[in-house]
Amino acid sequence: MPEAGDSRQDLKRWKKKKQQVHRTVSQICPPPRRPLTVADIRPGMENERLGVVRDSMFQNPLIVKAELGRPRERSCSLPGIDFNYGLYIRGLDGGVPEALGHWDVFKQQPTCPQELTRNYIAMNRGAVKAGLVTARENILYRQLKDIRISNKDDRRTKKDVPSLPPDMTYGIQARPSTPFFDLLQHRYQQLWVQEQKATQKAIKLEKKQKVILGKLYETRSNHLRKYKPPVKLDALWHMPHFQKLR
Repeated sequence: MPEAGDSRQDLKRWKKKKQQVHRTVSQICPPPRRPLTVADIRPGMENERLGVVRDSMFQNPLIVKAELGRPRERSCSLPGIDFNYGLYIRGLDGGVPEALGHWDVFKQQPTCPQELTRNYIAMNRGAVKAGLVTARENILYRQLKDIRISNKDDRRTKKDVPSLPPDMTYGIQARPSTPFFDLLQHRYQQLWVQEQKATQKAIKLEKKQKVILGKLYETRSNHLRKYKPPVKLDALWHMPHFQKLR
């Protein structure tokens, strides 16, 4: 009997634990904190005030103070838990059956004809040939002969397509791959050493190929140029009464 009672207690405990594990969405993600009201204020709180107190006072972020050891209350009011944020778009396409049943084709809307620009150069040329000079006469001439620029004959907007070779490939040329084997084998160092040795050999050959001039003869001008006249050193000056001590 005691074993049956223990098993029942274990079963009850397991059910309680199971009920505690399954939590609702509101428990996992609680709703945002709503703004303070007069009913929430208790004696000893930071936002306790004297005199007339209104709920609008606790919706001003410049007045509301943060409670010690608690998160800051938001002064804006938010909707309840059942409120869904965002825009809900109702499906009007009929779903998968309608998509498989037929294919919607958008009809092309009729485009309004584009108004052609006036050819002022041709109209001004025609007015000058007709002998019309004043502004009034030009206006009347343009009303009478309204010349437009046709898109087909407009050579300014048309650009000749450049002729390209048939085997041309578009895009940026790929960078050549890094020679890892040359880097691991110190190939660039060896090339540099070889270049230095080649330059040193070239310098030595240039020095050998220089023409050695003949022996320079010592002439009188060379001797005079090298000659330095001797400088006579004056005797040191001594006081008169010390000269006899020698």
